[in-house]
Amino acid sequence: MANSTIYRKDYLPFDFDILRVHLCFDIHPEKTYVTNTMNIRSKHSSDTAHGLKLNIQDITIDKVFLNQKELHPHEYQLSEQFLEIPNCQGDFELTVQSHCHPRTNSTLMGLYESNQSLFTQCEAEGFRRITAYPDRPDVLSSFTVTIRGDKQRYPYMLSNGNLIVSRDLADGRHECVWEDPFKKPCYLFALVAGDFDVREEKYRIKSGKEVLLQVYSDKGNYDKTAWAMQSLIHAIEWDETRFNLELDLDRFMVVAVNDFNMGAMENKGLNIFNAAYALADPETATDASYADIEAVIGHEYFHNWTGNRVTCRDWFQLSLKEGLTVFRDQEFSADMMSKGLDEETAKSARAVKRIDDVSVLRTAQFAEDKGPMAHPIRPDSYEEIGNFYTVTVYEKGAEIIRMQHTLLGEAGFQKGMNIYFQRHDEQAVTCDDFVDAMDTVYREQHPGKSLERFKNWYSQAGTPTVHVRTEYDDKAQTLTLHLKQTCPPVGLETKRENWVKQPFHIPLSMGILNEQGQEILPTQVLQLTEAEQTFTFDQIASRPILSLLRDFSAPIIINYPQQTQAEKVLLALHDTNAFARYEAKHQLAAQEIIRLSQAPDSEVSPDLIHIWESNLLNPSFDANYRFVLLSLPSETGLYTMVKQIDPIAIHQAHQKTIRTLGERLKTHWQTLLANHLPTASYQPDFISAGRRALCSKALQHLMAIKDPHAIEQAIYIHEHANNMTDAFNTLALISEYGPQEVKERLLAAFYQKWKDNPLVLNKWFSLVARHADQTRIRELINDPLFTMRNPNRVRAVMGSFCTANPIAFHQSGGQGYQFWADCVVALDSINPEVAARMARIMDQWKHYVQADRMKQSLQYVQQHTHSSNVQEIVNKALNI
Repeated sequence: MANSTIYRKDYLPFDFDILRVHLCFDIHPEKTYVTNTMNIRSKHSSDTAHGLKLNIQDITIDKVFLNQKELHPHEYQLSEQFLEIPNCQGDFELTVQSHCHPRTNSTLMGLYESNQSLFTQCEAEGFRRITAYPDRPDVLSSFTVTIRGDKQRYPYMLSNGNLIVSRDLADGRHECVWEDPFKKPCYLFALVAGDFDVREEKYRIKSGKEVLLQVYSDKGNYDKTAWAMQSLIHAIEWDETRFNLELDLDRFMVVAVNDFNMGAMENKGLNIFNAAYALADPETATDASYADIEAVIGHEYFHNWTGNRVTCRDWFQLSLKEGLTVFRDQEFSADMMSKGLDEETAKSARAVKRIDDVSVLRTAQFAEDKGPMAHPIRPDSYEEIGNFYTVTVYEKGAEIIRMQHTLLGEAGFQKGMNIYFQRHDEQAVTCDDFVDAMDTVYREQHPGKSLERFKNWYSQAGTPTVHVRTEYDDKAQTLTLHLKQTCPPVGLETKRENWVKQPFHIPLSMGILNEQGQEILPTQVLQLTEAEQTFTFDQIASRPILSLLRDFSAPIIINYPQQTQAEKVLLALHDTNAFARYEAKHQLAAQEIIRLSQAPDSEVSPDLIHIWESNLLNPSFDANYRFVLLSLPSETGLYTMVKQIDPIAIHQAHQKTIRTLGERLKTHWQTLLANHLPTASYQPDFISAGRRALCSKALQHLMAIKDPHAIEQAIYIHEHANNMTDAFNTLALISEYGPQEVKERLLAAFYQKWKDNPLVLNKWFSLVARHADQTRIRELINDPLFTMRNPNRVRAVMGSFCTANPIAFHQSGGQGYQFWADCVVALDSINPEVAARMARIMDQWKHYVQADRMKQSLQYVQQHTHSSNVQEIVNKALNI
């Protein structure tokens, strides 16, 4: 199936302004009627007529009126994708009456039903599933929305902005009218209708105005929304303080829904959240869930300015809002983690957050940069825009923003943000517009220089490698640093002819230590702007040990072949930069596990054991930083570091390293466990979460060597836990290392206890899938509580099995790959967007030892699916 390709270079503005939109919904779950009245003005001269082309998808057009006169079907053109009105000019009013079917809408795009309530998802192109409209982000309009529905079934009927009318109608129905005071693109439209629990708080913003904050959830979940409300208040306060940005509405609403394709959606004033990122209490949510909720609540709220007040001209500019807002939510989380801590602990808290973010980037985004879907953060083309909500656009996009922050400093960056809003408030703009605002400040700071070369980060894909070579002259006491950057073509770039990639503008943060581990040159930022550059440092009195890429100042790979094993060990033990110290440890552990995967009969290096012992015994580290220092690289994180991926060999080497560290440092792990056993009360704060993480880390290494006391301790903690973190962490360890009969008993009990709680049951499905064989995984998808219609449940089973169960998924017969193929084919007819996400599991197939079998499964999916979403993924996987 050939998909059409859309190119950034072909962008043209829409020919009309949609001045005002009045939507009237008559809502019913089986069939909802929509009347859309638009006041429209042609951008061309009044005597020039142009055709008006509106997007539609999976809706039925009932009637069309032009200036209140009904048009006959021959007076407009109607296809599956468009409603076209010919010869439109000047100012006119167009009304389109249509209907859609929320109950049978399994795509979860447009208007759909979930648990007897109605919800919308319009980004990127879901509004066309609701009504005929120019479904593109550069058309900004003023919206008024009238909703009519059964009052008993839908006592709450919500939309964007302010509620201006609420009244009862005949026959048990009622009506609500909402008016949004700000112009917006249609992807920010939202409608919610249902019967909910509502948590409300009044909040006085910085300027003194009182606003209403509301969190809506399914009945019975009121107590689980307290953390979301607290996180929302913290986000509002933080944006006022750090960015001087205020909430611009009278009310701000958050709604939780179980069936949702994404994490959440920033609809203006009416954010809709996947329940996994909105509901929490100690009994049902883990520390990770609490942290995720705080981050995602912050992310969607921050979009109110970076995404809503200033939006994207076209979807190629998606990273304009997403990269910037991910950077903002990362900074928010780091500030929340370090809030109220002493200076040193606060530094390590920020380092832990940075380490976590970089881990995601290197595991997922570096892999994407090596695969067929590799693209710049501002792509040049796409077939299906839903496939470009990627770690490149989001997480690498955030790194591109962070580099600008590094180059300008906090004060300079905030000045650039002010310029950006002054120039572009309530506009749809481009990534270049953002960089130009920052460039204004950069030119002031660096006369004669600019960020023009920095824009290459937006237009070129791939992960640059910086090759490092040093020369030290002990007599002259000078260090000469030679840097060379390379980045070969990737993805669609490999198909371009007569094209040469240009150098990136790379901020390289570094420091220098001596051989005693003392810092002799504090952190400074080098600006690498050419393919090759040389930097010289004077007054370096002793042989230098380089600490490179501190705080991961750029999304690059460092190649420094002169660095010795002894230097790496010294940095892992003594680097004064918390991130760089972790990084040295991480790289040593990664190279060791990779070596063991290729030489399985060899033993774990004494250097690695020494580093782990030192970190176990160092009392100066806070719990969270100690935890990351004691954590091995993830198995999937190692995949990007080898030419050919052998998941089973890497898994076995990873487990061998866990066991060896457990055996050699057993008494230290026992002491760590004894000092971090659960306490009576649960708090989701940074320090307490670190203690729980260390308890699990100690249990892991002891249970891996079958220490009977540790196994008994894990069972006891699980059975007496007063919080989900302790209960689930121990259940996961028992599932991996515990006796089979205990594992089966506790898993069965967990299922029975939580079968009526979808979010907790997702944890059970995920855990079982991570350890399932071929028979068990197919039993799971036939479980009465499994459904392909819930994205969270699909991710829990299919995602966990295919990405976290290497023994079963990659077994030699290829049955795991066929399971993946069967699931993608089944999903494609239900929810193409989720199917495409699952299809991307095979992106890297060419790099695996079983590439031939993986290719066969990809070809099977190619032949048996029909959506443009999945077809783009598999076609690129097979042909690039």
